[in-house]
Amino acid sequence: MADTAPGQDDRRRTTRVGIAGLGSIGRVLATRVGDIPGCVLTAVSTRRPEDARAFLDAAGIDASVVPVGGLPRHADVVVDATPAASFRSVAEPALRAGRALIPLSVGGLLDNWDLVALARESGGAILVPSGAVAGLDGVLAAAEGEIESVRIITRKPVAGLLDAPAVAGGAGTEAGGAVQLFEGSVREAFARFPANLNTAVALSLAGIGPDRTRIEVWADPALTSNTHRILVVADSVRLEVRVENVPSDNPRTSTLAALSVLALLRKRGSDVRVGS
Repeated sequence: MADTAPGQDDRRRTTRVGIAGLGSIGRVLATRVGDIPGCVLTAVSTRRPEDARAFLDAAGIDASVVPVGGLPRHADVVVDATPAASFRSVAEPALRAGRALIPLSVGGLLDNWDLVALARESGGAILVPSGAVAGLDGVLAAAEGEIESVRIITRKPVAGLLDAPAVAGGAGTEAGGAVQLFEGSVREAFARFPANLNTAVALSLAGIGPDRTRIEVWADPALTSNTHRILVVADSVRLEVRVENVPSDNPRTSTLAALSVLALLRKRGSDVRVGS
């Protein structure tokens, strides 16, 4: 007779982790995945393999450098830490092979929703980290009832928005020089800010979807960090969350985004799992 309950063997088995992209977030993950019990970094993929090899060697990490399509052969979980434009090239091979995908550029799902069906057919999974916001567990719980509205107000330093296609024309200003760049649905906003609003997309997927979730995007020269204010009205709760992130060395990303992936990996293998 087996001496473990169903599912325990899977949690105790070593989880091989592959990372696509070694930017500011990918480097943090590469150096810390091995600190999580049951996880080992086995492979990375990047546009500059020589630089990746040098980084791994300097950090003392024994992992292979492979083409992005080769990650599923080396990993049970593939973390996509690449820009949104590369989402499908990372996600499709991983899901076709029945792997778990952790996408940081979760906004890529909006234009590639067929990959959800692919994951279902292959036995793969799409695990969306909470990223740079808090409160998604509360939104998930509220969605089991009726949610009337979800709104997120995102304010970022100007440097974090310079590459966004929508930066050229602000919709309005307020005292202190802040400029409102956009107000509308999350789906519309992500099309205009593809490198900046993954947190809003994750919020929309936890709640009432990208078409009903509303967002304001502000560029604020007085800020040095990204801030998010989430407002939820539901039959079970009135929820308000404010997050002020410590930026990484990339002004478009937050340190908390990388840490949320580590927390997700740790939670997958834990015997006590906190949060919805």
